[in-house]
Amino acid sequence: MASSSHRGSDFYGAASYRSRDGLSTRQVGSADEIQLRIDPMHGDLDDEITGLRKQVKQLRNVAQEIESEAKYQNDFISQLQMTLIKAQAGVKNNMRRLNRSIIQEGSNHVMHVVLFALFCFFIIYWLAKFSRR
Repeated sequence: MASSSHRGSDFYGAASYRSRDGLSTRQVGSADEIQLRIDPMHGDLDDEITGLRKQVKQLRNVAQEIESEAKYQNDFISQLQMTLIKAQAGVKNNMRRLNRSIIQEGSNHVMHVVLFALFCFFIIYWLAKFSRR
């Protein structure tokens, strides 16, 4: 038999896995089954599993830290939005008061500003005229 010359190592192409990761195959009675045997000489899987568990725990801790930081940032943003809404309401109320006072006072404030500007211009003119002499 041709398959007996390979000693069952070519069963479903498993010969390519014999030297990799400590896996090897052996032929069983049924043609539909493959049995794998893990060779403990080629790697300590328990150490690798333990290392992976530690990494998963670290990732879980990092994810929990990210979640708590995200909650903190969301709370901070909510408080900031409430403060901004209150500030906008305050500015709006002050603008209403200012507009109301401008309407009640009339245009007298404009006349006062114009008179103040003319007075300042007059003082600067006289200071410039007397400083040349």
